[in-house]
Amino acid sequence: MRRGGESKEGTHSAASVRTGQGLVEALGLVGVAWGQEVWGGPFRAMSLYLASERLCSLSGNSVICHMGGAPCLLSTVPSPYHPILIPSPLSGSPASPQETLRRSDPFPSFIPSLVSVNFFCSSLNFGRPRSVICRSSSHHVQPHHGPAPAASYLVPEIVRETQDLIEQGALLQAHRKLMDLECSRDGLMYEQYRMDSGNTRDMTLIHSYFGSTQGLSDELAKQLWMVLQRSLVTVRRDPTLLVSVVRIIEREEKIDRRILDRKKQTSFVPPGRPKNWKEKMFAILDRTVTTRIEGTQADTRESDKMWLVRHLEIIRKYVLDDLIVAKNLMVQCFPPHYEIFRNLLSMYHQALSTRMQELAAEDLEANEIVSLLTWVLNTYTSAEMMGNAELAPEVDVSTLEPLLSADVVSELLNTYMSTLTSNIIAWLRKALETDKKDWVKETEPEADQDGYYQTTLPAIVFQMFEQNLQVAAQISEDLKTKVLVLCLQQMNSFLSRYKEEAQSYKEEHLRDRQHPHCYVQYMIAVINNCQTFKESIVSLKRKYLKSETEEGVSLTQPSMDGILDTIAQEGCSSLLEEVFLDLEQHLSELMTRKWLLGSNAVDIICVTVEDYFSDFAKIKKPYKKRMTAEAQRRVVLEYLRAVMQKRISFRSAEERKEGAERMVREAAQLRLLFRKLAAGFGEDADGHCDTIVAIAEVIKLTDPSLLYLEVSTLVSKYPDIRDEHIGALLAMRGDTSRDLKQTIIETLEQGPTQANPNYVPIFKEIMVPSLNVAKLLK
Repeated sequence: MRRGGESKEGTHSAASVRTGQGLVEALGLVGVAWGQEVWGGPFRAMSLYLASERLCSLSGNSVICHMGGAPCLLSTVPSPYHPILIPSPLSGSPASPQETLRRSDPFPSFIPSLVSVNFFCSSLNFGRPRSVICRSSSHHVQPHHGPAPAASYLVPEIVRETQDLIEQGALLQAHRKLMDLECSRDGLMYEQYRMDSGNTRDMTLIHSYFGSTQGLSDELAKQLWMVLQRSLVTVRRDPTLLVSVVRIIEREEKIDRRILDRKKQTSFVPPGRPKNWKEKMFAILDRTVTTRIEGTQADTRESDKMWLVRHLEIIRKYVLDDLIVAKNLMVQCFPPHYEIFRNLLSMYHQALSTRMQELAAEDLEANEIVSLLTWVLNTYTSAEMMGNAELAPEVDVSTLEPLLSADVVSELLNTYMSTLTSNIIAWLRKALETDKKDWVKETEPEADQDGYYQTTLPAIVFQMFEQNLQVAAQISEDLKTKVLVLCLQQMNSFLSRYKEEAQSYKEEHLRDRQHPHCYVQYMIAVINNCQTFKESIVSLKRKYLKSETEEGVSLTQPSMDGILDTIAQEGCSSLLEEVFLDLEQHLSELMTRKWLLGSNAVDIICVTVEDYFSDFAKIKKPYKKRMTAEAQRRVVLEYLRAVMQKRISFRSAEERKEGAERMVREAAQLRLLFRKLAAGFGEDADGHCDTIVAIAEVIKLTDPSLLYLEVSTLVSKYPDIRDEHIGALLAMRGDTSRDLKQTIIETLEQGPTQANPNYVPIFKEIMVPSLNVAKLLK
């Protein structure tokens, strides 16, 4: 090899000289390895070759071209470069000398060992290329003569090997060869850019020659993404594979950074850069997480009413399992600065938030809204999920953002309350309609454990209330209180309808007393239901209400108690009406000539009342107590009414005595009956019956001059007795003169009466039909 200005005259034609010059220009390479500029290796190698052909000479680090006329400086070679095979440009010429460039410090492991470039020979029509090997290992050049070694590779061969390695799953090896190809391509393109940035044709030729490189990069990326998509499975079965993928991504990140750093100086960026594989990796993981969350819905409302509950439970299980795996295994496969667990946690949280918003936007039913809100507000942060001990301390539930915004939660709650209101109204209406159907059955209603008749209505209503309150309590205390207020408000409205239906039931029975067959028993059940309702309301409030003063709650109880007492009272009255309808004929015999001669009307009355009260024993104690007292009052009232209706006028003192004694006996008989019926109530059952005895004392008085005193005693004891009552009573005696009657009445009118504060009026309910004082005085 000759240096300096030696040339080989006549060896090449002008055309070949021009072609050789173009080759030298095209082979000005810049190698890029992880962002570090390495200049001149291949260019120096080619220059040495051209110098051996006497087409150029070397002067230090400069190459002087002797082709095409006057010598010119082509380039400088400041540092060694990685090994490369340079094709011989002359078809049929002897093998080119092999130049080995050595450097004292070893190259990184990722520097390619061998790259074959035959693009230029084919593109410049040089025929079949012959290669020379150039290896960089030092700063000085040692020429080596002899044939080229056999270990020569062409780019297509490396492409095929790389493709095979990708298909075999040898990702690290495939990536190593891919970097060899990319480094050679990028170096050639940079040198071309540096020499002639406007020469797009040569740039295109270089890019085309290495065209398969981008395809290999894309194919390798697909394999990486596939591993990442299955990372939660791969990390348990083959963590080494996941580590390899992360190593490749990290290598590419370093190359990206160094290329971008050089771009600031040269403005040159190789094709396909930056790859941003780390960013794409997180994007793939994010899509994988989203797909995993969305893929958990296996059912629809049409196929399974519990579809949302199942969907949310699957999400809970999957997310918890995935995060535990990520915390314990995946963090070992990624560099710490990737913060893989923190990023995955954020991805899962965002994916869940998106999914919850999608579910919230659907037309959810009330129970589905509750399921969603319970999961979002409680389950998500509980020990069953994000609060699980296996995720601590990396997961702090107090720092997690809400899955649903406050506005969305509020809207859901409003929808829920609106839907629940409609549902409760419908449920109550249906429950009442079902209960009414039982009222006309031919069989008696069921009895509770104490033997009291009842229907299932209170149990159904309060079971429904309980279920909704339990569900609301899972969401929040505030919602629970709102639902309780709603239940009590609707209960108030429901009881008004219940009252109307009970009244209609009574009126229907009165139209035909033979139907319904078990009217008395079911009316007793209605009465008892009122007591059950009252007890259930108290129990419900005690269980679900912290304070009676909570808004909207304290106002409902008195109102409902009043309605229930009215229903029970009217029910008891309707039953007593049933009794007195049967007693009507026997009550009409009282104070008649038949009665005086020995009627057994009171015997029948007592037997009838006792028989009815054997059924009334199935009434719960509070109402039975009131009903017994009312029955006694009604019987005595009818008895007194018979006295005041002037059905009989005694003809003699003997008849007055006999009638009075009969009245006393019957009062005792009635007293005994009602004492028996009131047993256990702790009440005085004698009060009303004593009124009959007081009237009898006026009747049996034999000395008319004492009538004024006796009547005065009667009036003082019963201050609601009126003039017409006294007139009717004196008329019944049959022996009182008109003047005496007038005197007694006028005297009583003038004297003041002191009312007993504990006295319960009875005479004011007794009318004296078709009679006035003037007539009674006749």
